[in-house]
Amino acid sequence: MSEPLELIEKLERTHSLSLAEYEALLRNRSEALSAELRARADRVRKAVYGNAVFTRGLVEISSFCKNDCLYCGIRRSNGQAERYRLTPEDILVCCREGWELGFRTFVLQGGEDPWFSDERLCPLLRQIKAEFPACAVTLSLGERSRESYQRLFDAGADRYLLRHETADPDHYRALHPPELSWEHRMECLRELKEIGYQVGCGFMVGSPGQTEKELAKELKFVETFRPAMCGIGPFIPHKDTPFRNQPAGSVDLTCYLLSILRLIQPNLLLPATTALGTLDPLGREKGILAGANVVMPNLSPVEVRKKYMLYDNKICTGEESAQCRGCLAARVASIGYELVTDRGDPASPA
Repeated sequence: MSEPLELIEKLERTHSLSLAEYEALLRNRSEALSAELRARADRVRKAVYGNAVFTRGLVEISSFCKNDCLYCGIRRSNGQAERYRLTPEDILVCCREGWELGFRTFVLQGGEDPWFSDERLCPLLRQIKAEFPACAVTLSLGERSRESYQRLFDAGADRYLLRHETADPDHYRALHPPELSWEHRMECLRELKEIGYQVGCGFMVGSPGQTEKELAKELKFVETFRPAMCGIGPFIPHKDTPFRNQPAGSVDLTCYLLSILRLIQPNLLLPATTALGTLDPLGREKGILAGANVVMPNLSPVEVRKKYMLYDNKICTGEESAQCRGCLAARVASIGYELVTDRGDPASPA
């Protein structure tokens, strides 16, 4: 087995390692290796995207969910969760405000809520594209049929974010109820890609039962699937779930993985997630310095932001708010990057 620095050099050169090599890179993590990875990831990212950090206006459309994932605060069996559902007109108001604030991508995210049928979503998508033809629309609404994905794509959706959560089937079963399957999640991701979406996947860092072996599989999955975007963030427990007593994931490990992902796929769109900022006041900045190039401020109505509580202590006000875009731009500028007004499509592969 090569030394860790040799593995980093190989990864930057070939964009690929074996499972055993990824695991070795994780097992030998140190401050020195983190700094080396961060410097290389920064150089690679700047070669593709320069100093640009793209913004997505996030609209959390529903806290209803038919699923019962063991880690999620809006799981259906959580009787303490505050439920809400935005109307199509509510969502349009958010997008109009976002457009005026300079956002050119809108992310409609929610639990798997059957109320948001194709019959309701397709007219909404067509209206958004009619009012803002230069925008991109990302959906993050979970597992649906291939026919539904196709109808939503035809109505104007450009991107779809479906976090795979884990690339290991056994680990998936430990995090989800029996009615959800890893195989179906993988099938959905393949179908989205075949239809023509810019597809985003993603996983939690430090989820219960996750080891370096599982994390190596995550990296290999991203390497082979080649998504347009990959959203990762540290696991944070929720007090009303079976995993309430589990420790939170690590910001430093998440940043280490962001750097590795940047070297795996230089044109990958990598968010610096809200979870990073929840665990560390400078978490978002650390993520950007490690290779991330996307942030997603919240455009949802203020009165519902604290109801979309996937994990405890989620940041819901202040600079997580899209209305404070200037504050966020200043923070990004303070570390040498620029918040840009752009759709933020993935760059063509080298």
